[in-house]
Amino acid sequence: QVQLVESGGGLVQAGGSLRLSCAASGRTFITYTMGWFRQAPGKEREFVAAIRWSAGNTYYPDSVKGRFTISRDNAKNTVDLQMNSLKPEDTAVYYCAAAAASRLKYGYGRDLSYDSWGQGTQVTVSS
Repeated sequence: QVQLVESGGGLVQAGGSLRLSCAASGRTFITYTMGWFRQAPGKEREFVAAIRWSAGNTYYPDSVKGRFTISRDNAKNTVDLQMNSLKPEDTAVYYCAAAAASRLKYGYGRDLSYDSWGQGTQVTVSS
């Protein structure tokens, strides 16, 4: 339905920055909300950021608020995640997600609210 491809992952030192990108294709006209999640080895998938179609409303958990910024370019069908002041605990596989609904059944921070997922990109932060 909506295909997502992440890019931009890599290795960075603590305190550094990294920018992830997600390219969407398919039925992007019904992708009202885009989000980023991450999953570290042995841990559950964790909400990172979300942005609505209007790009005016963004959502972050306390763990990344003030350090990460999500942005969206509807003309290019892309969503980015700018990550600053990275910490070793940010190390994880980062996934792009899309929700084709103006109202999310489980809210912005639940993976069950999203319909489409990318393959993930590895982010490693060294101490």
